[in-house]
Amino acid sequence: METIYGNLQGLKSSQLKQLQRLYHQRIPGDRITTPEFSQRLAAISTEVNQPVCAYINRRGQVIRVGVGTPRQTQIPPMELPRYGAERLSGIRCIATHLKPEPPNEAALTAMALQRLDALVVLNITGTGFTRRGGGATGYVKEAYLAHLIPQESRTLITSPAAFKVEESKIQTPSWNISPPMGLDDLADQDLVDLVENLEAEFQREFIAQEVDADHDRVLIVGLMTSEATPLQFQDTLAELARLVDTAGGDVLQTIQQKRSRVHPQTVVGEGKVQEIALTAQTLGVNLVVFDRDLSPSQVRNLEMQIGIRVVDRTEVILDIFAQRAQSRAGKLQVELAQLEYMQPRLAGRGRTMSRLGGGIGTRGPGETKLETERRAIGQRISRLQKEVTQLQAHRSRLRQRRQHREIPSVALVGYTNAGKSTLLNALTNAEVYTADQLFATLDPTTRRLVIPYGETNEHQEILITDTVGFIHELPASLMDAFRATLEEVTEADALLHLVDLSHPAWLRHIRSVREILAQMPITPGPALVIFNKIDQANSETLALAREEFPLAVFISASQRLGLETLRHRLAQLIEYAVDSR
Repeated sequence: METIYGNLQGLKSSQLKQLQRLYHQRIPGDRITTPEFSQRLAAISTEVNQPVCAYINRRGQVIRVGVGTPRQTQIPPMELPRYGAERLSGIRCIATHLKPEPPNEAALTAMALQRLDALVVLNITGTGFTRRGGGATGYVKEAYLAHLIPQESRTLITSPAAFKVEESKIQTPSWNISPPMGLDDLADQDLVDLVENLEAEFQREFIAQEVDADHDRVLIVGLMTSEATPLQFQDTLAELARLVDTAGGDVLQTIQQKRSRVHPQTVVGEGKVQEIALTAQTLGVNLVVFDRDLSPSQVRNLEMQIGIRVVDRTEVILDIFAQRAQSRAGKLQVELAQLEYMQPRLAGRGRTMSRLGGGIGTRGPGETKLETERRAIGQRISRLQKEVTQLQAHRSRLRQRRQHREIPSVALVGYTNAGKSTLLNALTNAEVYTADQLFATLDPTTRRLVIPYGETNEHQEILITDTVGFIHELPASLMDAFRATLEEVTEADALLHLVDLSHPAWLRHIRSVREILAQMPITPGPALVIFNKIDQANSETLALAREEFPLAVFISASQRLGLETLRHRLAQLIEYAVDSR
């Protein structure tokens, strides 16, 4: 039996049969509608005293009938046969309207969300016109034809350096509405010509604005609650844009909402979800990234309503780690973190659980495991946990050998992109990979360093280890999976806490790193705060840092400024740490 959608309450069985018979109607493929079909739809609408919508494909088949407005009966994005900013969906909607007025914004928005070929609104008289011999005909008073038109311009932000997190001007779709017309004039409209011309324009516009085909086109969504100040919220969004860029995505736009609390089903409100869906299809977005962790049900609800892939901040970070892992140990820990994150979310993926097509959130050593049964995932996690435990034991043995030789060790810690690898290279002439990206270095690197020791300035050899960068609210799955790597921090005799002084949120970064260090099972050794990138910091920031942290060292690792002072302060730190053992 053909399904009738929308509000069916109070409808008689005879009326439902009339609605179901609409599925048997065929419209010529080159016509938008026919006078006969329009009048039949209007007659049924008059009888049930409600708007009625019929959705027709390009073969002229009625594929969906609903009682209600276009907004109330629209096809969910996930069920549309084709979807994208460069083309239309291949479906048109013929809708009745009980008032004599042009299509309202709700109906036009529904057209845009579904990217319909066209929307026809039939204003009905309510009673029809009496004809000779009795009965009524001519239920349609006038008709309006609406369709989308290409945007004149789009904003594309591909560089986080130029990314300004502010309330963006949301790009609403453009549409064209015809003057009121009769059914004969409407029937004369050539659908094929209309659609071909529109899609050619959409295609040209899309190609002109297209970014690298290998890059995800990303829309960021931020929710501000009472838990964060406006400045912290803006810093969080700017950092998320950097994360997306590091993962290989291009941020096209940011949408923000302020709410007292998170919506349990969709994080943001219903109207904002519709705005996200509309912006996504207008800009040709293929990935939506939220600034907070999402539950499996929230992901499912959002993907069903928006129609494209939705990921959270943790998934972006995991994807970066998957790309950065080079060693077997790094890949092992990334796979474990991914599986632990994905395991409770498998049931919530629905149609989108299959994510092997590439893009943010799909890469990594464990990606082929995501479609296996939860039990198999659990078994794999158990095996990986054992391997990580073995890795911990191996690292422990290496540390014991170093301790037997009584070589002091120092761990470089700090927020991601603070310049830890650059400092290691500057001090030891190592060749560790460096880049102005978040999490450029994943695997720990240990190098020997000779420093002056004692009053005689005798040379002493120490070991200095570059560790994985920290980040605000480091995902718990990463904390657990990278426990073998993080032990390099807890087992070191002392820490060098590197801070990027050129970053606007440097004070917040210090707090975040200290919070993560405080969560570690073993209390780390004494730490020396080092402010890096002083060549890029302004005088006010430098003065504030000197006032707040009078014992800190100020350097520029890339310009090799202050390194000699750092060596002497490092020697004092080692002497203190060794004496305190």
